[in-house]
Amino acid sequence: EVHLVESGGGLVQAGGSLRLACAGTGDSFDEYTIGWFRQAPGKEREGVSSIANDGAKYYTDSVKGRFTISSDNAKNMVYLQMNNLKIEDTAIYICAATFHDGLVPMDVLEFDYWGQGTQVTVSS
Repeated sequence: EVHLVESGGGLVQAGGSLRLACAGTGDSFDEYTIGWFRQAPGKEREGVSSIANDGAKYYTDSVKGRFTISSDNAKNMVYLQMNNLKIEDTAIYICAATFHDGLVPMDVLEFDYWGQGTQVTVSS
């Protein structure tokens, strides 16, 4: 079992950058696949990016070339560097974990543990 806590959200102008962090506690954190999801008001939760325990990475098309996911297993941390932010990136960003080898579909049903989320607001 893991417990996840996000940080790093905030208010930024379009074109700016933020780095989100997901801190994990629990055994064998480096064996989990970690995903970042986001949820905007009135919209379904959307899979943004994930990093598997074998280092494989996934990005949804709308963030490719702008977002970078990374991990620091020694610190039980996963980061999401977000550059060139757009107004449509505004959402609550939530990290999630699943005990699985390799990448999994970015479906909420695939992930077992969830953080509380951190708000990202991009202004014009």
